[in-house]
Amino acid sequence: MLDNDQVLRLVQLAQQGDLTAKGLLVEENAPLIKSVIKRFRNKGIEYEDLYQIGCMGFLKAMKNFNPDFKVKFSTYVVPMVIGEVKRFMRDDGAIKVSRALKTLNLKINKFIEQYYKDKNTSPTIEEIALHFEVDSQDVILAMDSAKMPISLSTPIEDDSESITLVDRIESEEDENAKMIDNLALSEIIKKMDERDKKIILLRYYFDKTQSEIAKELNISQVQVSRLENKILENMRNKLTS
Repeated sequence: MLDNDQVLRLVQLAQQGDLTAKGLLVEENAPLIKSVIKRFRNKGIEYEDLYQIGCMGFLKAMKNFNPDFKVKFSTYVVPMVIGEVKRFMRDDGAIKVSRALKTLNLKINKFIEQYYKDKNTSPTIEEIALHFEVDSQDVILAMDSAKMPISLSTPIEDDSESITLVDRIESEEDENAKMIDNLALSEIIKKMDERDKKIILLRYYFDKTQSEIAKELNISQVQVSRLENKILENMRNKLTS
């Protein structure tokens, strides 16, 4: 295993055209690349192709990395690899989805519809997973199978404007910086209390309006708006601290 100083030195040499340094970096980070692309398996792309695409993202990360980013090289690599795979999926057309995922997605949709009718609220990912006796990750994959992979830069319809979660949190236009922030943002959301997490997930994952969330939480739309602004402000502060 290479320490941080060794990695930075190899990156510097690779950026200067040293093929040996580039090869060592790819070899050293192969487990990381494989770990990242696992989330895109069962999406209709052969594993070897996924790995090659991941390596392309890694090489771009290696070329563009700057120690002034104040992040570890491996931290910078992850969103770059993810972005390269998603870019390929977007440009290559619709994703081929396995029959099993399609079937599970249909069952989940029916379950969510009936659950809402019975309890006037939407089930959590964990509740869906428990009902179908599958992992939470399988539920997420199935629910995503009917659409292209989304990112935090996907447009979301507001009651009054079109926004994205990233737009509400920070206004930097540098794509690489946004991807790094998205990685940190995921960790912030995991640590939220249940109410705040539910508001963010309903708002930006299930694409619900503030009015719909207000009905689900049995509070006013104004309260939802205030809570959302407070949550996003806290998230912004944590991202910039």
